[in-house]
Amino acid sequence: MKLPRRTFLHLAAGVAALPVASRIASAPSYPSRPVRLIVGFAPGGTTDITARLIGQWLSERLGQQFVIENRTGAATNIATEAVVRAPADGYTLLLVTASNAINATLYDKLNFNFIRDIAPVAGIIRYPLVMQVNPAFPAKTVPEFINHVKSNPGKVSYGSGGIGTSIHVASELFKMMAGVDMIHVPYRGGAPAMTDLMAGQIQVVFNPVPESMEFIKAGKLRPLAVTSATRSEALPDIPTVGDFVPGFEAIAIQGIGAPRNTPAEIVDQLNKEINAGLADPRLKARFTDLGASVFPVSPAGFGKFVAEETEKWGKVISFSGAKSE
Repeated sequence: MKLPRRTFLHLAAGVAALPVASRIASAPSYPSRPVRLIVGFAPGGTTDITARLIGQWLSERLGQQFVIENRTGAATNIATEAVVRAPADGYTLLLVTASNAINATLYDKLNFNFIRDIAPVAGIIRYPLVMQVNPAFPAKTVPEFINHVKSNPGKVSYGSGGIGTSIHVASELFKMMAGVDMIHVPYRGGAPAMTDLMAGQIQVVFNPVPESMEFIKAGKLRPLAVTSATRSEALPDIPTVGDFVPGFEAIAIQGIGAPRNTPAEIVDQLNKEINAGLADPRLKARFTDLGASVFPVSPAGFGKFVAEETEKWGKVISFSGAKSE
């Protein structure tokens, strides 16, 4: 889903505004030529902006261009396979997202095993989804929503950006943990789902905070809760789903991966420089503008997190019976 043009231009401009850091490389031999950062989503959305922000930072820190390459299709599997098959030399990287954790179970046959074939490098950001309804919907809180769904079996539908998207699995997790039954209406992307939500054609959407803010601020949608374990800085007055459904958490992640067997010194160098960027006030502010929080972890820490997310979403997909389209 693309961000509104005004938001995109504001955030993209932030890339150029980042300070030119000293070009220090702990290993002078890397990088000695441009590095490709492959993104499985189209230009203009949150994932693409994240890649460009961190790519600009790394370009200036390491003295070589980090080129963003958008390879869409097959729910990021095309982009992932391109990195899996690339030489393990640090010159082809992957922008890792929640889709990678979800696809491991959603797809019966993949030409790769993500956890085995992609080396974790670094986390970048985490951000919640926001559970939102049309302002005309009778429920104003999560408990009221749950009661309404239980009182109206087969009449409440939720929209998603397609089978296996973070919007879909977060909604299925809610169904599973809240004990409610809702009808899934998949769309080809989050934008048409949001359009139908505002038109009253569907009743609820769990959509990423960055892509919902303008609609919420304009009063076109009513937020009920965010899906993170703690409240979102972007929506500080909105409670969490977990306040009413204990243990509920669903967040979107973005980070960096590389082909397996990429030299440890390159992985460590990239991790060090990315974490330095996440500590930089101006770069951190750009991610805050996206409604996200920075996610500085070690390569091992990022790998552990992805493995846990893969297991978690595997259980949800099995519960829902979802299959790839």
